[in-house]
Amino acid sequence: MKNTSHSRTTTRPPSRGWMFAASCLGAGLLAAPVAQAAGHFDVDDASTLDPGQCQYETWWGRTGVEPVTGFHFGPACRVGPVELGLNLDRTSVGGVHSVTGGPQLKWNFYGQAADAPFSAAVSAGAVFDFKRGGRAGGQFVVPVTWRPLDSLQIHANVGADWATGTGARTPRGGVGVEWALNDTVSLIAERNRASNAWTSRVGGRFSITPLISVDVSASRTGPQGVRGFVIGLNHEFSWK
Repeated sequence: MKNTSHSRTTTRPPSRGWMFAASCLGAGLLAAPVAQAAGHFDVDDASTLDPGQCQYETWWGRTGVEPVTGFHFGPACRVGPVELGLNLDRTSVGGVHSVTGGPQLKWNFYGQAADAPFSAAVSAGAVFDFKRGGRAGGQFVVPVTWRPLDSLQIHANVGADWATGTGARTPRGGVGVEWALNDTVSLIAERNRASNAWTSRVGGRFSITPLISVDVSASRTGPQGVRGFVIGLNHEFSWK
């Protein structure tokens, strides 16, 4: 869980339940690397940006009643054979704030064609706590994607997270299904485990233009079934 402290001495400390919710939301923010089609969803796909392309992904989410809120901004560009990005995240609950960020690298080493029936990649990143300092955290994930139909993709992830501050390692993994109803609407459902908690998420992606899309999703996390909601914007563009 991210290190936090009170922003004002009069602020009531958040309950353990909401600190758990903050951890879950923070894990979700970290979980979505700067991948071409992942958006804010926890389970990443194996694709990367095309050569000469860049993008930014940004999203806002909340969970619980108090509530816990999170904001993410992540630009990325294709540089040679890899995709390089930067993740910036702010999580807040009960007046306690966490600001983290760091670089991310993703390499698609198998099935680079957009219509490849099977593809695989590796994704790695570092996470620094800008407010508290201490030991850096990070993430390593191997995403694979199987495309049995032109309109259907199945994504699977396996990897690990390292918490900022303590460096404690927790396993990460999940499976997601993405079904394109047409050229502008896709439905997404996934089941993912991160920070020792399972999250079920359902949502959709809506293309405003071929290069701009909006993501929305609802989720339930942990044995308490903590409910969450996220909305995001993705914009791809050429830098050449």
